[in-house]
Amino acid sequence: MDKQLIKNIILEWQRESLNAVLLKRKHHFDIHVNYVLVGVRRAGKSSLLYQDIQQNVNERVVPANGFLYINFEDERLADLTVEDLGVLLDCYYELFENKKPFVYLDEIQQVDGWEKFVRRLADQKYRVMVTGSNAKMLSSEIAGVLGGRFISREIFPFSFLEYLQYHQVELFNNWYYDSTVRSRIFRYFEDYFQYGGFAETFSQSNKREWLNSLYQKILIGDVVIRNKIRSPRVLRLLARKIAESVLQPVSQNRLMHIIKASGDSISYPVLHDYLDYMEEAYVIFSIPNLNSPLTEQTTTMKRYFIDNGILNLFYVDGKTKLLENLVASHLNSLYRNTQEDTRLYYYNKNVEIDFCIPENKTAIQVCHSLSDDETYRREVSAMRSFLRAYPEYHGIILTYNDERTIEEESFLIEVIPVWRWILNS
Repeated sequence: MDKQLIKNIILEWQRESLNAVLLKRKHHFDIHVNYVLVGVRRAGKSSLLYQDIQQNVNERVVPANGFLYINFEDERLADLTVEDLGVLLDCYYELFENKKPFVYLDEIQQVDGWEKFVRRLADQKYRVMVTGSNAKMLSSEIAGVLGGRFISREIFPFSFLEYLQYHQVELFNNWYYDSTVRSRIFRYFEDYFQYGGFAETFSQSNKREWLNSLYQKILIGDVVIRNKIRSPRVLRLLARKIAESVLQPVSQNRLMHIIKASGDSISYPVLHDYLDYMEEAYVIFSIPNLNSPLTEQTTTMKRYFIDNGILNLFYVDGKTKLLENLVASHLNSLYRNTQEDTRLYYYNKNVEIDFCIPENKTAIQVCHSLSDDETYRREVSAMRSFLRAYPEYHGIILTYNDERTIEEESFLIEVIPVWRWILNS
């Protein structure tokens, strides 16, 4: 590698990270701990590195040039190999007569074998933060190489609360009883509901165009190219069919039949791989049936998209599906656990419940409105049947904007607007 080029890149990224204007997020990173940040592309991982850099410089933990930040999506580093990574530090020390810098390696998964390099840095007592857009970075194999020297965190697109903070809406005590504030929050929710939490859309005039560009980049770059997929058309069809079936549990056999009916051929192992690839790139996530045996939980799943903005690309009018997907993505950010048993389920045995959280004994149904008598009977009857079987659970029905308390037999069922529930949770 050309050392002068690398020095230029180091200096450019130092200026960029120090001067970036940020919407600060409530993520705390201990200066004595190394981190692996993983999440969907454009969720804000780079900004969190910038946030950590600026905080440590402002608090004089490190001098203004006391860090090495490299973004491996910089096309000038496209040919960089793991053997070249040590040159980055050599160039840094040739530029600055500092002690060990804090090291920030952004989208490091672009370099095969990266984990051995960062393990060596940790062993040499560097403070290191790395990011990536693929869940394989959380695998037990990589965790084994890193040897317990790093803490892993998944980073999700901005929550609705963070979206309000961007728009300088502060929630004071008892804010819900102020009709002016409540109305303002609901107006912002309508936008967040459709376009999701990717921060770069917040000031965009054409949000849908930006989101479509992002989706294509994730699908092609993070799924097709990374996994050497030969049939991207089948992958696109699969993504569309998952979007169409967001409300329903769908088996892999059913997905195979749908794809074959379109005239394409796919084997069961390839279908399984495609689903894994989309989950690894954080396009979708899945939740199992609480009532299924462990051996069957991976065959029939409910699948959702990581953010409403991407899912909404598939619809002209998909309010009901978007509402359930928003609830799913919020619960996923709260209860997702890639290291242990899952903590979020749906329930399907004689009656279907959209979400079950055994950890806090909560059952959740989602519907756009309960104003229709048939919808009211269906949703309340399902919840009542579930609570008879599991009386220790608390029942909630989430709607777009309905609110009330329903007393059925000896059960109290809360009906809560999704936007209020998200802010309270």
